[in-house]
Amino acid sequence: MLSTRHLLGIKQINAADIDLIFRQADHFKEVLNRPIKKVPSLRDVTIVNLFFENSTRTRISFELAEKRLNADVLNFTSSSSSVSKGETLIDTVNNILAMKVDMVVMRHPSPGAAVFLNKNIPASIINAGDGTHEHPTQALLDAYSIREKLGSVAGKKILILGDIMHSRVALSNIYCLQKLGAEVKLCCPPTLMPKHIESLGVEVEFDVKKALEWCDVANVLRIQLERQNIQYFPSLREYALYYGLNKELLQSIGKEIVIMHPGPINRGVEINSDVADGPHSIILDQVENGVAIRMAVLYLIHQARIGVKSTI
Repeated sequence: MLSTRHLLGIKQINAADIDLIFRQADHFKEVLNRPIKKVPSLRDVTIVNLFFENSTRTRISFELAEKRLNADVLNFTSSSSSVSKGETLIDTVNNILAMKVDMVVMRHPSPGAAVFLNKNIPASIINAGDGTHEHPTQALLDAYSIREKLGSVAGKKILILGDIMHSRVALSNIYCLQKLGAEVKLCCPPTLMPKHIESLGVEVEFDVKKALEWCDVANVLRIQLERQNIQYFPSLREYALYYGLNKELLQSIGKEIVIMHPGPINRGVEINSDVADGPHSIILDQVENGVAIRMAVLYLIHQARIGVKSTI
């Protein structure tokens, strides 16, 4: 059984929890490859997807995972709700819980929103991204995809390349990969590297070629212009010139590197199409694995919520 009945962040779970999620995801990935892709694991469980920020992949992935588990699903977006009239987060959620909701999957622009919600309502909370803080299911599916491709995560050298400062994916990946025994290095322009990030036990490198020569896997992050209130580099063209991944750069490294990206991709900025769609890219595998990982998280959180031990 998981050590928690919530998934607020990778920081709050342990390596045994991650291993259990991965083993459960293995089972659900087999289910997803059957002619009938549904199981009754969450029948009569009601889940609300509470999204206060725009999302495509994460929201669809969670909704598909919930429906594959036969849960009753409610979808909520703030733009079409009473939030636009001034309703608070607590009021919104309490109104939803009055409808007897069991679990809440929430994305919110404020760091710590999932923790705040957990302190104020009785339902199980799954963090689908809170501001620039954490995105735990993305980190889990990223690590799971590395495990699937390379056999294990322990001992692997993982480079996180891109907008580290504004990324919730980066922090969750750092926590997850380190708990599984990987080495982590960060690379981006100095203006996008958070201060004191090395206190998390990661290395920092500003030379892209040196960073790529070091790593086994490069997880490329999007430049998040929507979160940048000042200009951190001269132009997207200059960023692409110095930090963008392209076929010529990878060929100059002289070794094969696994390429990942959590999406959405800014083609021609942080990564070129010949790399994103190339033979060493596992970007679409990440999307497929996202459904299996989220099925596993939903199922195991429900088991922990009702006090039932998983049979995996």
